[in-house]
Amino acid sequence: MLRLRFAPSPTGFLHIGSARTFIFNWLYARRHGGTMILRIDDTDVARNTEESLASIFDGLNWLGLGWDEQYRQSERLHIHREMAQAIFARRLAYRDFTPASGDEGDKTHAGG
Repeated sequence: MLRLRFAPSPTGFLHIGSARTFIFNWLYARRHGGTMILRIDDTDVARNTEESLASIFDGLNWLGLGWDEQYRQSERLHIHREMAQAIFARRLAYRDFTPASGDEGDKTHAGG
């Protein structure tokens, strides 16, 4: 089954570009009998605001299109951890223990 999602982050207000993306995804889901998912990407705890979240819901409700399923990404982290552990257990992935640094240019261990 076809599943499309719109995943705004509540770190700012809903804007016209985001609304357009929601509309396109909604239209595609409806045209092809799919499911439209609203996934709130609220994992950036330091920058999330209730005002931004309210703006997202107000704007989407104003469009009057609705969605079929709704999730908050912060409430689903355990699912991602479980899936990651399963992938590691099957040796289909590996952990990168390279210390995090703010320098994105230093990717000496990145191969291709």
